[in-house]
Amino acid sequence: METRNLGTSGLQVPVLCLGAMTFGEVDEKSFMHKVGCDEATSFAIMNRALEKGVNFIDTADVYGPDGLSEKIVGRWMQQEQNRDRVIIATKFRFRMGEGANGTGASRYRIVRTVEESLRRLQTDRIDLYQIHMQDADTPEEETLRALDDLVRAGKVLYLGASNYAAYRLTESQWTSRTQHLERFVALQMQYSLIARELEREHVPACTRYGMGLLPWSPLAAGFLSGKYEKSQPPPVGVRLEKWKDRFRAFDNERAWTILDAVRGVATARGATPAMVSLAWLLAKPYVSSVIFGARSLEQLDENLAAADFRLSAEEVATLDAASAFDLGYPYTFMANIQKRW
Repeated sequence: METRNLGTSGLQVPVLCLGAMTFGEVDEKSFMHKVGCDEATSFAIMNRALEKGVNFIDTADVYGPDGLSEKIVGRWMQQEQNRDRVIIATKFRFRMGEGANGTGASRYRIVRTVEESLRRLQTDRIDLYQIHMQDADTPEEETLRALDDLVRAGKVLYLGASNYAAYRLTESQWTSRTQHLERFVALQMQYSLIARELEREHVPACTRYGMGLLPWSPLAAGFLSGKYEKSQPPPVGVRLEKWKDRFRAFDNERAWTILDAVRGVATARGATPAMVSLAWLLAKPYVSSVIFGARSLEQLDENLAAADFRLSAEEVATLDAASAFDLGYPYTFMANIQKRW
């Protein structure tokens, strides 16, 4: 499988990354109830992915009760004795404990969250440690200094961010540069043909500061898989059948136009809509790896096929046009004058 540098770091990652949010059966209290898979299936998915060259796995402490996803990934690595064959990414930030300090990105909390993730993953280091969302209540320098200490201690190798505003991301990069701290080399954000808002500010920031973009929800919670039809309810058993509010957000003219364009390219090329949607992201030079989820081997194999699928420049342009969005002010103003912003 093709690999790319993670941003401007020296770390090589496959162009597809296996997201582990669906790993582990959870009860009805979890938003992932009935949309995940059991541990045996999770093991089978990770084994198949590794065989196909996907040695990059992304999880988080909040995926499942009491870090269930991290525990499953950890048990899999121990059982298969393959820790040194995989690149493990995990995230911290959201609530995992009681009280005021049970959430956030303070130094006080970070020194505990990393130890808890290391224990659940049964490993001595985390290859990519990511803050799951910026913390408006904690100074960015405090977070970065705590993370820098983890790198210097060898507990973490690379740093990443997720769900950051562009202004905070720029502040973070400037703080790291001026204070000589380890910086974020990756940015994990929602990005797909449906959700392209990142192109206003975050994509230019990634390019300027050498961060590799790691898109999550590349199929828009499965909407771009082609299973859905206009004016019809979601099929039984799919994720958007349960996440009704999310489906309603996609039930608009723009989203159906995008899906029609994806299906058109897929039909012409003998591919699936999922392959086309993932390949569109991989055609973007600022994307290092695309994070996809799977709760069955069939879903996994369909997504893996995108790694060897290439869109032509004309097909990318067709999809770009179908998914075009309103840049808004001041981006349109700047683009009208310089053709870029």
